Amino acid sequence: MEPAKQFAIAPGMDELDRVDRDLAFHPVCNPSPGRLTPGQVSRYNSRGFVSGIRIFSEDEIARVRAGFDELLRGVLARGGDSYSISSAHLYHAEAYDLLTDERIVSCVRDLLGEDVIGWGSHYFCKMPHDGKRVDWHQDATYWPLTPARTVTAWLAIDGADAENACMRFIPGSHRHGPLAFDVDDGDSGAVLNQRVAEAGRYGEPVDNVLRAGEISLHSDLLLHGSEANGSDRRRCGLTLRYCAAEVRAYLEWNRKGVIVSGRDPSGHWANRPRPT
Repeated sequence: MEPAKQFAIAPGMDELDRVDRDLAFHPVCNPSPGRLTPGQVSRYNSRGFVSGIRIFSEDEIARVRAGFDELLRGVLARGGDSYSISSAHLYHAEAYDLLTDERIVSCVRDLLGEDVIGWGSHYFCKMPHDGKRVDWHQDATYWPLTPARTVTAWLAIDGADAENACMRFIPGSHRHGPLAFDVDDGDSGAVLNQRVAEAGRYGEPVDNVLRAGEISLHSDLLLHGSEANGSDRRRCGLTLRYCAAEVRAYLEWNRKGVIVSGRDPSGHWANRPRPT
């Protein structure tokens, strides 16, 4: 098997500027969804997200959490940190299995259509009192993908609420297209390097409170972020990224893709095998 390649979480802006991208929101037209309700599809179109979808039982998510705990111990022992486990499905069978889990994929399929690619998986684990925030940003501005038809499933491995710095969304902000942002100059208090200034002008933020084993689904154009975790509790979530098979990936990001539903008619995506 071809060795897995490390991919940057966010390419440089000069690289992205060379990619001609369609960064407009494409509303979902699906009057008969299979897993979601028509109301949830409507809310996704209007608000940019749906939340509180139960996927795993308490016993199942406890096993997922135990697997992550073991993975994190190994990463920390090798000098990594709790935010560094990116493109995890390329290297870890457990993450691949979560990315391809039909219970999650069936929700995403209702928003993207029958042909779906899973291309990203990143553990965002805020340790107790770790002091790092995630500034307001849009995912699509980081990625060499076009058109902007990516949905993120955020799986709560730990329960997430305002106390331990759950994600926050600005409902409806996805309908404004790509927003101007500042590039962080290396502030150690921020996990990511982009910040949309005056994000509040686009609406009032809401907390994305999730119990362990639940997911939320959000558009790649939705403004979101999270505060630093000042609590005694960890807050770990796994972001699982999916796009319609019609999406084109540049800078070799198509090599990260896995067909999770339907087919890839053009053969653009690599369809990586499950790691051993």
